Amino acid sequence: MHQPPGEPTGTTSASTPSPRPDAAARRTPGTAGASGGPARRTRADRARQVAEVLRRQITSGAFPSGVLPDERTLIGDFGVSRNTVRAALGSLRDEGVVERRRGVGTVVRRRPLEHTLERLTGLAETLDVHGPVSNRVRVADTVRPPAEVARKLRVPEGGKVVYIERLRLLAGVPLSLDLTYLSEDVGTPLLRADLTGRDLFGLIEQSTGGRLGSASVTVQAVSGDPHTCALLEVPAGSAVFSVERLSRLPDSRPVDLEFLYIRGDRLAFHAELLREPATGAGPVRPPLEGHADDSRSPDGTDGT
Repeated sequence: MHQPPGEPTGTTSASTPSPRPDAAARRTPGTAGASGGPARRTRADRARQVAEVLRRQITSGAFPSGVLPDERTLIGDFGVSRNTVRAALGSLRDEGVVERRRGVGTVVRRRPLEHTLERLTGLAETLDVHGPVSNRVRVADTVRPPAEVARKLRVPEGGKVVYIERLRLLAGVPLSLDLTYLSEDVGTPLLRADLTGRDLFGLIEQSTGGRLGSASVTVQAVSGDPHTCALLEVPAGSAVFSVERLSRLPDSRPVDLEFLYIRGDRLAFHAELLREPATGAGPVRPPLEGHADDSRSPDGTDGT
C-alpha cells in the first residue's frame, strides 16, 4: 500500500514577475547594504524571471501557433541580453515545456492544463475535454486508518475506512497518484463500482444519494520521492503538487480524505479571488513617502 509521504523534501515558490527584468535591475544599482538599496540582480535572476513570464503565457494559451517569438523579439520585449533570453529558454527546455526545432524555432512541447480551485470538481469533470481520463486501480480495500486519517474523518476507535489508490492518466499519460480514504458506509458501495472509468465524486454522490457540500484543500509543491516519481513516469525529485483535500456532505460530515500527487509539469491550479472590504478598519494612514495623494493635481495643488 502506498502511504502518504511524510514531511516534504522541498518546496518551491514563484515571485510576481516584472515585464522588463533588466530595466528593473538598472533602476536599482549598488549592492545590498550600500545606501540601503537592493542588490543588483544577476543574469540568472533575470533569466528565471523571463522563464516564469513565458511559462505563464504558455499555460494561459499564448502563442496559439505553438511557436515562441524569436530571440530578437524576446530581447526587445523583456529588455534583456541575448544570453539572458537563451538561459531562460534553456530552463524551459530542461523542464520539457519547449523544444528547439531546426528551421522553426522554439516551440511549445506541452502546455500545463489549468484546474480550478473555485469549485469542487473531479479531475475528469475538468479535464476530459483534453483527452480521456482513465484510472489504474492499485488498491481498493477496507482498512484500519492511520490515526490522523481517523481523526479527520471522525472514525471511532477501532473503526475502519475504505482505502482506494489509483494512478490517473490523461490521454494515456500519468497525471496523478490519488490516495483516498472514505468513511466506511460511504466507501463500501464504491468497492463494487467502476473505479477505472469514473471520478470518485460522482460515485460518492451516487452512494449517498445527494451532492457533496464543501471541501478544504491544501496545495504544496514538493520534490517527488523515487517511488511516486516512478509511477508518474518522471525523474526522481521532480516537482510534484501535493494536494490534501477533505470533502464533506452538506451537513458538514467529512467523508472523503484524499492525498493527491500531481505532476507539476502537467497541471496548473487557477482561481479568481476577491479582496473583501476591511472590517473595523482604523484611521486611514498617510500615503507612503514618494506617493502623491490622488486628490492633488500634478503641480502639488489641491486642484481647486
